[in-house]
Amino acid sequence: MTTQQHTVEKIGGTSMSNYEAVRDNIIIGGRSKEDLYQRIFVVSAYGGVTNELLEHKKTGEPGVYALFADAESDWAWGDDLTKLVKFLTDINGELFEDPMLKQQADQFITDRIEGVRGCLIDLQRLCSYGQFQLEEHLLTVREMLAGIGEAHSAFNTALKLQQEGINARFVDLTGWRDNELLPLDEKLKQAFDAVDLTRELPIVTGYAQCKEGLMRTFDRGYSEMTFSRVAVITEAREAIIHKEYHLSSADPNIVGADKVVPLGRTNYDVADQLANLGMEAIHPRAGKGMRQNEIPLRVMNTFEPEHTGTLITGDYVSEKPQVEIIAGAKGVFAIEVFDQDMQGEPGSDRRILDVLSRFKVRFMSKDTNANTITHYVGSTLKHVKRVVKALKEEFPNAEINTRKVAVVSAIGSDMKVPGILARSVKALADEEISVLALHQCMRQVDIQFVVDEDHYEKAIVALHGALIEPHNHEYAIVAA
Repeated sequence: MTTQQHTVEKIGGTSMSNYEAVRDNIIIGGRSKEDLYQRIFVVSAYGGVTNELLEHKKTGEPGVYALFADAESDWAWGDDLTKLVKFLTDINGELFEDPMLKQQADQFITDRIEGVRGCLIDLQRLCSYGQFQLEEHLLTVREMLAGIGEAHSAFNTALKLQQEGINARFVDLTGWRDNELLPLDEKLKQAFDAVDLTRELPIVTGYAQCKEGLMRTFDRGYSEMTFSRVAVITEAREAIIHKEYHLSSADPNIVGADKVVPLGRTNYDVADQLANLGMEAIHPRAGKGMRQNEIPLRVMNTFEPEHTGTLITGDYVSEKPQVEIIAGAKGVFAIEVFDQDMQGEPGSDRRILDVLSRFKVRFMSKDTNANTITHYVGSTLKHVKRVVKALKEEFPNAEINTRKVAVVSAIGSDMKVPGILARSVKALADEEISVLALHQCMRQVDIQFVVDEDHYEKAIVALHGALIEPHNHEYAIVAA
């Protein structure tokens, strides 16, 4: 494999659902036949498929996995699996006009699903004996089901491209019927040793079965880790993520498409701040490998292929101090522990963090004073209630309060702008938005404002208007 010649590119689920846009804008994109190669594509499942396989990401509505994990659901998961076969073969019907190709695609995905069905029936039967506990196998079940989605989209895309005269190659990392479980890096080396990038176009499943168990750490962010490690292991020249939108100065659905601008350039530090808010350009652990190996990451809009997108590198700093993006998170819970005995007693913070870790609750910010520690967590009400119960046991004399809030953040690679804090607070005050808490680090890469959840969108509009829109003419899109 020729070092530093190829790119590794990830295509998201919403984009994958539009095959013509993917083919015309990403895979072909005006290239000649010879220029189609020296690229590796890591693909997500079609939009909505992983929700059906696991559970709905936003509403929590159960998919096959959630029904199987619920011991009371009996055969409901089996009925859901049958519906899934129809859902996926209907997608095939929209993609393949040629009946022979549709039959081939239907056979592939039906074999996978029926294989999983047989496996789950056997597991359910096995766990009816007291010596075997279903809970011990659920993570494996989750991984097996998740892999179906990416196998389906990758197989279909490779088949369709082959029909259209492109030498595409389906690279299945899902471990289907594999005899050995390899570490991720070893599995990737083995898979790509057999690929000739000068004449083959690999279409790779975003899910990779490996010893580390990607879902244990990344859950549904596993495809980003696969994408990142493929880029590192194959020594890519550049890594590219194709999304259905630009990485912009704010959410265009909130601020207005006419007011936001694509970032053009930024660094991995800014990407980490976005990830902290749950708005990932790239998962921090996935970004780490590329940053350490000095592989630049580009985020592009599938539907604007002529635009150079946003280039993320480790060393970029804006030419002059400025705010690059206004981002935020709704549905955040503030967990406040007030204990007069805390003053002068070291270790209280560590004890609170131990509780948060035990319940796998991620916090995005915190503030402290002499006798109060507040953590702002992105979690469900159910988890927060469990955390509060555990904290009451840990701090029996403390007063523990929770409140649902929103966190809105101004972020930039260099925000050492005199008066920026005053301008920000004034912009919020002018809109009658109360600041419940405020966090600004000495490194000057972000300022976080905690506001009432009802003021979330208004706060983003106000801060974007005050900190970014006056300078929009200076943000002339950077051609990287």
